[in-house]
Amino acid sequence: MNVMVAGGAGYIGSHAVKQLLDAGHKVVVIDNLFRGHRAAVDKRADFVQADMNDTDVVEKALREFQVDSVMHFAALAYVGESVEQPLDYYHRNTAGVISMLRAMQATGAKRLVFSSTCATYGEPETMPIVETMPQSPINPYGWSKLFVERILLDTVAADPEFGFVAPRYFNVAGCASDGSIGEDHKPETHLIPVILQAALGQREKVSIFGTDYPTPDGTCIRDYVHVEDLCNAHILALETLKPGDAKFYNLGIGKGYSVREVIESVKRVTGVDFKVVEGERRPGDPPTLYANADKVKAELGWEAKITEMDDIVASAWQWFKNNPNGYGE
Repeated sequence: MNVMVAGGAGYIGSHAVKQLLDAGHKVVVIDNLFRGHRAAVDKRADFVQADMNDTDVVEKALREFQVDSVMHFAALAYVGESVEQPLDYYHRNTAGVISMLRAMQATGAKRLVFSSTCATYGEPETMPIVETMPQSPINPYGWSKLFVERILLDTVAADPEFGFVAPRYFNVAGCASDGSIGEDHKPETHLIPVILQAALGQREKVSIFGTDYPTPDGTCIRDYVHVEDLCNAHILALETLKPGDAKFYNLGIGKGYSVREVIESVKRVTGVDFKVVEGERRPGDPPTLYANADKVKAELGWEAKITEMDDIVASAWQWFKNNPNGYGE
């Protein structure tokens, strides 16, 4: 296939690009480099620096590279920032996809894998989370993705030749197993990289926000899916996508790790001790979130292969240890 990866210079997108190329697909990356890194883009891929909201440029790139399929990762993804700057999130995350869909409609590209999120579920009352649970986001980030899900359903209803898969995923973690690419966010908010930065001496301490949750050790529990497993699911979804498909899948490992468990894993893997301080809960942090991924296993044959926290951390540590300044751009 000729695949356009929107946001292919970002953390997840760059790993997807690598796997697509390894699988024999032709890839063009389109990214505005607002938070992505040109150095993260595999040299085998073509690259177009552009904003998703510039529909004419997106359409031109789709035509030039004869794109028949799109993987869309381009989005802002900081929950707190979305509360402070909701219009930016609706502009980039929601309107950006509308722009892509208009360009796809103009060029005849009919296949889309769209990066959605478990944030569309809000705060579910029971665990594990299944795809049929009510969706009630508690922040603009979640709403910006849920609005796209609705738009995609309406697009299929209007054009049965169009098809999409929207994976909803949980905490994505880890880095490429060969150490070639990794995670480089500024600012960094993901738990594992934050702890690894403490192990590298780049942070004075690691803070635990809340130790009185109704969990075995009192700290929040989350589902961590390795980025390579996640991207493998995207490629499976793309390669099996049919006209008229409108599918949603939870992507996770089906169990959770607590904040304390992640901290102890980092200490084991790195062999470094560092300061840990306990603080108050943050508003809006549910005690436990983890996925039921039975549907994607039944329909696509996918299940996570890297499920032990030490293995997830080890792949990330390899990248952070060898690239302490990230991509250095």
